[in-house]
Amino acid sequence: MSNAKTTLEIKDLHVNVAQENESAAPIEILKGVDLTIGSGETHAIMGPNGSGKSTLSYAIAGHPRYEVVSGSVTLGGEDVLSMSVDERARAGIFLAMQYPVEVPGVSMSNFLRTAATAVRGEAPKLRHWVKEVKQAMSDLDIDPAFAERSVNEGFSGGEKKRHEVLQLELLKPRFAILDETDSGLDVDALRIVSDGVNRYRETEHGGIMLITHYTRILRYIKPEFVHVFSDGRVAESGGPELADELEENGYERFTRAGAGA
Repeated sequence: MSNAKTTLEIKDLHVNVAQENESAAPIEILKGVDLTIGSGETHAIMGPNGSGKSTLSYAIAGHPRYEVVSGSVTLGGEDVLSMSVDERARAGIFLAMQYPVEVPGVSMSNFLRTAATAVRGEAPKLRHWVKEVKQAMSDLDIDPAFAERSVNEGFSGGEKKRHEVLQLELLKPRFAILDETDSGLDVDALRIVSDGVNRYRETEHGGIMLITHYTRILRYIKPEFVHVFSDGRVAESGGPELADELEENGYERFTRAGAGA
C-alpha cells in the first residue's frame, strides 16, 4: 500500500432515510455534514442516539435506504457517491457494521478469500494467505475452527465484532468506518478489538472514523480529533479533551442547543 496521503472529504452532506412504510415520506437525517479525514488520522464521531452518526456511515458505504439529497463525498478527489457499493469497497472504504449480518452457507474462509480477491484484484497466493489468516485470527484470539463456520451464524456479539476487525486487518482498506464496534463488548474483547484496530492503523496508515456513544473505547484507540453530532450536523469539533468533557457532562449542552435552534 502507498504511503501517499489520501483524504476522505465530506462536504455539506444532506441525507434522507426511507421509512418502513413505503408510502410515507423519507425523513431528513443529515442536515449538512462537513468532515475531512486524512490517512493515518483517527476521528471519533460521538453523539446521542438519533443524531445521525450511523446514517453517515451507511451513506458513505452506499446503503440503498439512505438517499443523498445533496453534498459530496470524495476519496482522494474521486467521487464516492457515483460509485456502486462494491466499487467503494475496492476504492478502499471499509464499514464495520454495528449489527453484522449472518450469511448462512458461506464459510468465513471462503468469504474472506473472495473479498480479498475482489479488493486486491487477484487471488492471494494460497500458502501466504493461509499464514496471513492464521496470524490475524491468533492476534484477535479467534478459535481457528471459526474459519469453517458460516459467516456470523450463531456468533455472539463479541465474536461478530472480532470478525469485523479480522476483515479490516486482512482487506487493508484506505479508510475504516467503525460503527459502534465497542457495543456489546466486555472489557477483554474491547481490548482485543482495539488492539486490532491499532495494528491496522500502524501497518496500513489508514484513516479511521470511529463512531461511538461512549468514551471507554477511546482509552484504547486514541483519536486526534473528536466531533460531536447533534441533530444531523457536526455541532462541535476538537481534540481528545472534547471526549473528556462528554465523559463528565454528557451531551446535554449539544442537545439543548439543537432544540433551541
